[in-house]
Amino acid sequence: MSHDDIEASRAPLIDHLIELRQRLIKSLIAFFGMFIVSFFFAKQIYNVLLIPYIIAADDVSQVKMIYTAPLEYFFTQLKIAAFGAAFFSFPVVATQVYKFVAPGLYANERDAFRPYLVATPILFLLGSSVVMFIAMPMLMKFSLGMQQMGGEGTATIELLPKVSEYLSLIMTLIFAFGLTFQLPVLLTLLAQAGFIDAQFLREKRRYAIVGVFIVAAIVTPPDVLSQLALAVPTLLLYEVSILAVQMVEKKRLAQKAADDAETGAST
Repeated sequence: MSHDDIEASRAPLIDHLIELRQRLIKSLIAFFGMFIVSFFFAKQIYNVLLIPYIIAADDVSQVKMIYTAPLEYFFTQLKIAAFGAAFFSFPVVATQVYKFVAPGLYANERDAFRPYLVATPILFLLGSSVVMFIAMPMLMKFSLGMQQMGGEGTATIELLPKVSEYLSLIMTLIFAFGLTFQLPVLLTLLAQAGFIDAQFLREKRRYAIVGVFIVAAIVTPPDVLSQLALAVPTLLLYEVSILAVQMVEKKRLAQKAADDAETGAST
């Protein structure tokens, strides 16, 4: 290879690296911008995250939180800011990733990829909603039911959650449910790549059921309610994924038939 050929191949690489740097800078600006905004509204965001606790207690006056270290609540607000920044900057980050990858894709591949940019945040929001209005309220109601009223010869045992521990718990559940709800996206992408098909998913259903309950036992708190709240919707999403993969297969067959007909007509 001549010196000119080496320089010619190096130029596109440098252009790609420059573009990658620009995309990363825009993503970081979006993240840190949303971090500042989220930190400013950290208390309001935390109050939103307390909705499951309020639902479980049936009365906001019964909801009490504590912190036991001088800077605990401050660091909790920093975590809230990071959580909010990751959540709210996702559309910008996803758009930058798409714009960087899109030029290397064919037109039909770009058309196939776009729906997943929309489906991913929607499914994550759906998973988060399950946490906020089903899983977490059930968990908090169960925890509140374990309290013991004091009386003659018995001590008072009252639930007083720490602000940091409550945040860690609900964030863990939101990310666990949000990522698990990406199952249809993952499986349909694998189907489009030709790695799996609907028949494969049907045959492996029993293994999927076992795997889902194992994952639910690992990523959720050690109580049956949380595990079922994650496992049942995930299994429903698995069945939805089978239907989505079938649609991908039908579309692929229809496209192949159209291409064959066009080839036959041209010859």
